[in-house]
Amino acid sequence: MDTSLILDNLLTPPILFFLLGMAATLLRSDLEIPTQAARFLSLYLLFSIGLHGGHELAQSTLTTQVVLVLAAAVVTSLLIPLWTFAILRLKLPAHDAAAIAATYGSVSAVTFITATGFLHAQGVTFGGHMVAAMALMESPAIVIGVLLARRFDRQSPNEQLPLRSLGREAFLNGAVLLLMGSLLIGFLIGEDGWKSIKPVAHDPFKGVLCLFLLDMGLLAAKRLGDLRASGVMLIGFAVGAPVLHALLGIVIARVLCVSPGDALLLAVLVGSASYIAVPAAVRLAIPKANPSLYVPMSLGVTFPFNVIIGIPLYYAIIQAIWEVK
Repeated sequence: MDTSLILDNLLTPPILFFLLGMAATLLRSDLEIPTQAARFLSLYLLFSIGLHGGHELAQSTLTTQVVLVLAAAVVTSLLIPLWTFAILRLKLPAHDAAAIAATYGSVSAVTFITATGFLHAQGVTFGGHMVAAMALMESPAIVIGVLLARRFDRQSPNEQLPLRSLGREAFLNGAVLLLMGSLLIGFLIGEDGWKSIKPVAHDPFKGVLCLFLLDMGLLAAKRLGDLRASGVMLIGFAVGAPVLHALLGIVIARVLCVSPGDALLLAVLVGSASYIAVPAAVRLAIPKANPSLYVPMSLGVTFPFNVIIGIPLYYAIIQAIWEVK
């Protein structure tokens, strides 16, 4: 592997701001991003990536390959929770194993957005349909995780599955709705519409990403302490599972003969873990699950690993397989 990719990634402004946020928390600084400001930053990023992805999708052709990529993305989000649950069930009760399985079967929009920034820095193109893949992968794992909890949690065999409430959390989650809506709008507005909104929807993207990752660094460092009682097994899982899942994504991308840029984004989607949509749904649907396990695993370990090491690592593997200079 070319270690310069990791070094180059570490020296990009978004990652440096992420590390600054972690350092600020570990050094007990009073630096903070107000909650409403952080919410605005996340909404802007979803708005921006959705519009841009919709515009790119409108410029491309809906080929058989695109359909297969989208189908593969959904299938992986359905299957990953199954084997993840089986492994975790060896050490954890069903409700905790199911919550973590849902977390690692779903996706991290911020990791995806960071990967797009990495590709832009490398001058590598990618398809707008990958934004649709991200949106489609958000919810299926949540449903599978809840079904697993209901099926195997012997302490509550008669507990009712709140299908209506679960459906709202899984499919009408605000982040998912904004992303899908922006994708559709970007698809419909045409080239003239995109040019008119690009100065707001695209040009400030990198600066906003820096501020958002600063906040993510502050939060990630705070969650590290929650893992002390989790044991080595869960920490190892939080690093090992993303790598194995990302390798699966790379294999799928190679079989489907997609471009290197799309291959990286598929690997990142398959190898990431949700820390926004899944916790919101799990709190409602699996109330017995311990949030001090699945939240710090995804936000405190998997997210930093992916944005600092994972993204350049996966791209180096893709370069070697695709023989891209």
